[in-house]
Amino acid sequence: MESLEEIYRKHAQTVYAYLLSRTGNGDLAEELTQETFFQAVRSIGTFQGNSSMTTWLCGIARNLLRQHIRESSKLRPIEEMEPAAGADGPEEELCLQWENLEVLKLLHRLKEPVREVMYLRLIGNLNFGQIGEIMGKSENWARVNFYRGKERIRKEVLKHEE
Repeated sequence: MESLEEIYRKHAQTVYAYLLSRTGNGDLAEELTQETFFQAVRSIGTFQGNSSMTTWLCGIARNLLRQHIRESSKLRPIEEMEPAAGADGPEEELCLQWENLEVLKLLHRLKEPVREVMYLRLIGNLNFGQIGEIMGKSENWARVNFYRGKERIRKEVLKHEE
């Protein structure tokens, strides 16, 4: 098994990108990323290797985010959150990876669970099997939802071009 430092170095950016995509808040994403790895260290003995390390860590991150939302009356539901506009730092760097800001806006407007599948695939660089595992669904379910999201975005882009 890899050392904890190697695991962090290899997977921290993916976990952070996932959390940032869900919260739109770099500070919160960073805090939850740290908590994700803290929880992972505490429960590393329970990791059986039935999934990839990335899948396991994103599952922990997802549960921590849900817990945070439940405990915080100050946070709006994830569906209402907008990404930070014109932000410097990691948020801006993440957005620059997208060739078209309008496509990112369209992606953000998708309804759950399609939006989360799209984020996990495009930002988290997870395969469909990992996405299905995180979401508690099948690999095929993840593929179908990704395709539906891609088609919705494609249709909206075509409308805007006309």
